[in-house]
Amino acid sequence: MTDRATPFYCPYCGDEDLRPEENGGWLCSACRRVFSVKFLGLSLPEVSR
Repeated sequence: MTDRATPFYCPYCGDEDLRPEENGGWLCSACRRVFSVKFLGLSLPEVSR
């Protein structure tokens, strides 16, 4: 099993009862949607000189 980013609430309905699913997904018990969280990277501001 890999490390996962753990969401605190469903992005669709806002409920907090989430269960891990296979392949890194999360199941919301309230709206029954399955979604994933993906880290894309950091956005650092450009430094003016």
